[in-house]
Amino acid sequence: MTTLADLPLVASGKVRDLYDLGDRLLMVASDRISTYDVVHPTPIPDKGKVLAGLSVFWFELTGDVVPHHLLSVTDGVPDEARGRGLSVRKLDMLPVECVVRGYLTGSGWKDYQATGAVAGITLPAGLRDSEKLPEPIFTPSTKADVGHDETIDFDRAAEIVGDRAVMEQLRDLSIALYSAAADHAASRGVILADTKFEFGRDGEGVIRVGDEVLTPDSSRFWPADTYEVGRPQPSFDKQYVRDWAAGTGWDKTPPAPAIPADVVAGTRGRYVESYERITGQPFDDWLARVAP
Repeated sequence: MTTLADLPLVASGKVRDLYDLGDRLLMVASDRISTYDVVHPTPIPDKGKVLAGLSVFWFELTGDVVPHHLLSVTDGVPDEARGRGLSVRKLDMLPVECVVRGYLTGSGWKDYQATGAVAGITLPAGLRDSEKLPEPIFTPSTKADVGHDETIDFDRAAEIVGDRAVMEQLRDLSIALYSAAADHAASRGVILADTKFEFGRDGEGVIRVGDEVLTPDSSRFWPADTYEVGRPQPSFDKQYVRDWAAGTGWDKTPPAPAIPADVVAGTRGRYVESYERITGQPFDDWLARVAP
């Protein structure tokens, strides 16, 4: 029986680990959680399975909109990684993050307050915190190995990629994917405020979306029934942990503090709820689908 220890580790990030399966990769989402770019010593049970399950849901739902890298949720996935491990195509990843914003929040809201624009895109005057934008905007960012990604304008992103036509394709794919996902989320009573994608080329040169997609770690999902313009929104993500961490007196440098049991339980509950709200399916159905 193959185990993760038998497989060559290609890369390890804050949340995901990549293993070499020869002609493909094994992408494993861990239960690790970070705030302010520092990983906490306390895992969130089932978080990795929620991330993997949601990614699979979106890959399958939007496959006719944008090609993806998913190959299998079972083939080549060791038993110990079932539910959190996905067999995926090897891609030559492109060196920008593709961010789409449908609502004005987070760093976009801060930039708008300071300059009236986000990523070089001038927006109408008088917009408020969390307000829906007239149309989704593409606001790419750098991929930082350490620290925070930096929002950049389209021209700078095209320079980094080295091909303006490719950057235009990434923009169009990103907005199409966001729009399809936002429509589905709205049908489930959830607002997709913004999200980020990563793209790469496969062996035939086809551009595919890779990494994870449309999860609470890469997106802001808001419950529609409590949405109110002019204030920050509650969200299905790690904001619960971030709010707790901000109140501990921690200076946001390593090591991160351990997370207390009640915050762990509350965070797990939010992740599982995000899966069930968005997919319309019990989380246990995902676990049963991938059971050894």
